[in-house]
Parts: sequence; structure tokens; C-alpha cells
Amino acid sequence: MPVSDEEITTLAATHDIVAIGMRADEIRRQLHGAATTFVRVADVAADAGPIAVAAAAGEIRIVGTPANRSAAMARVAAVVSQARGLPVSAFSLDDLERIAASENVTLRSLLEELRTAGLELVAEAPFDRLQDPRRSIEEVNIAGLALARLTIHQLTSDDPVALLKRVVELQRAVAVIRAFAPLPRRLNPALPTTGYDDVKRVAIARLIVENVPSIQVDWALYGPKLAQIALTVGADDVDSVSPDDETGEGRRRAPLEEIRRNIRAAGLDPVERNGRFDIVGQ
Repeated sequence: MPVSDEEITTLAATHDIVAIGMRADEIRRQLHGAATTFVRVADVAADAGPIAVAAAAGEIRIVGTPANRSAAMARVAAVVSQARGLPVSAFSLDDLERIAASENVTLRSLLEELRTAGLELVAEAPFDRLQDPRRSIEEVNIAGLALARLTIHQLTSDDPVALLKRVVELQRAVAVIRAFAPLPRRLNPALPTTGYDDVKRVAIARLIVENVPSIQVDWALYGPKLAQIALTVGADDVDSVSPDDETGEGRRRAPLEEIRRNIRAAGLDPVERNGRFDIVGQ
């Protein structure tokens, strides 16, 4: 049952995280049942450097900002040549906007060149940093690429409802957003948050953004404890789990066993996926 605007206003104003979480979990289970996906990601630097990909990775992600258009093409081609068929994602869409503008080419042509070089996915689109979110995401789709996730770079307001409603409108327009990560990638010193704030933000995101299939939390950025709590209040997908199981701390402390254990401890079923959202293991 959809959440009414009146109910959203009430839940957003309350400090009763249990009530908010229960309502968000109800919607999450309507959409996904107990299934909780996670992806193991091998990060590769955007500048020149070694390309080491663990065999267990479900996605290779080129992180950082390329120096220019030529560097972006060369790095994508080099990584794809070592990918062994794994999906390759790269770059932030706002960085690609800036590169296109600085080199006097269209964003679409830049994206098409990246696609020709072998790229499958744009790694992230920070909603609050894009010049024109609808147009830029549509260009990704037209160029034959997919968007790995919509993100928030940094909070600019302590009221998330208006921003989340704009995400809903964006998805209505583009209809290609598969996952939304509502927690900011970078903290704003003017708007410090607590674990309570983060959990509430995940729950409110699931309540409002019903037209995006997955609400995502970043394992590497926010850590196992917050990720586990987030899964009980609306999140259904975990990004950036390490693909390296040789930690030297024993099998039970390896990332794969830890993510599975945390998901099960939340009363949910772990399902491993790759960057294409294809299921690869359970």
C-alpha cells in the first residue's frame, strides 16, 4: 500500500525510529521479500596504475576522476582488456559532464566513446551535483550505457523529504534508475549526522522513493554495523563489499562470510549479484 503524503509528513517529523523502520520494512518486503542483494566490487584507480582484480569480484569499478577525455578512454580500454567478462563501471557522471564541457564535446558523444571502449556502466550519478539530472541520465541511456546507482554527494538541508520527492520525479521522467543510495558520499561539516539520522534517512527514502527498485547502502563507506541496521529499515542492496577473501583473519572474518552473516542476522536472505544485477550466488 503506497504511503500517503500525510503519513510521510507524520513519519518524517517523528523521533520514533521503530515506527518509521517498521513501515519502511513493510514496503521493502512487498518489493523484495527477504532477498537482500550484495555486490563484491574490485576498485581500480582512474589514473595509470596496476589492474588487480580478485577472482571473486562481481564488478570492476574505476574510481577517481580521469585527467581528460583521452585518459578516460585509455583507462577504460585497459581495464576492460583485463576484466575477463566482468561488468566494468567507471566515473561519476558529474565529472564526465565537466570533462565534456572542458573539451567542447557533448556529454552524449563522450559517453558513446566510453561505450565503444567497452564500458558498461557509469558508476554513479550524484543527484545534487548534476547540472541537469534528467538530461544527463537520459544521455547515459541513449549512449547504450547503464547507470549503476543514483547517489547523494553531500547533504545541503536537514529536511530530506523535498530532495527525495525530487528523486521520485526524476525516476518518473527517466525510468532507468535501478538503485538509489540515500546516504551522502561526503559529510557536510555544517550538517553533521548521527547513526540515528542515517538510519532514519534510509527508512524515509524507502517510504518516499517507491518507484526506484532498490535502496542501497555502501558497505565500505558506512561499515557493517550501519549496513545491517539499514537492512532492517528499508534497504535491500549492499554495495562495495570487498572481493578479497584472503584477509589473514580466517574464513569466518572474510568479507563474503561477514556480509552473509550480517544479512542473516537481520532476518534476511543474502543473494550475491554482479554489476549487471544478475544473480551469481546465494
